[in-house]
Amino acid sequence: MRFLSVIRINENSGLQPSEQLMADMGKLMEEMTKAGVLLDTAGLTPTSNGVRVRLAGGKLSKVDGPFTETKEVLGGYALLEAKSKEEAIALTERFLRVHGDEWNIECEVRQLMERGPDFRCVA
Repeated sequence: MRFLSVIRINENSGLQPSEQLMADMGKLMEEMTKAGVLLDTAGLTPTSNGVRVRLAGGKLSKVDGPFTETKEVLGGYALLEAKSKEEAIALTERFLRVHGDEWNIECEVRQLMERGPDFRCVA
């Protein structure tokens, strides 16, 4: 089963990843990739580089970032291959632990809907 672990951050916290954090994260990503549980991962650029595109009442609109009204934003993601939701959560917890005590971040773990007889789009 595939799961998406979405990282939520406060991009206005002023915290920047240290060299040690980046090294530790690199080791963890290498280990998880070799084990076949990390399929893809990436950080996202700041919201000042983003655009929100919305469909409402049949009309499209867009708003350029930064999105000042939002406290927490998506900071990145990891696409995981896990045997269960519990395993995906455990992998996400390993990612969070690497950050140490100074970081306040949150991950949302959700299973991807796979195409098949039970596939349904929900709006």
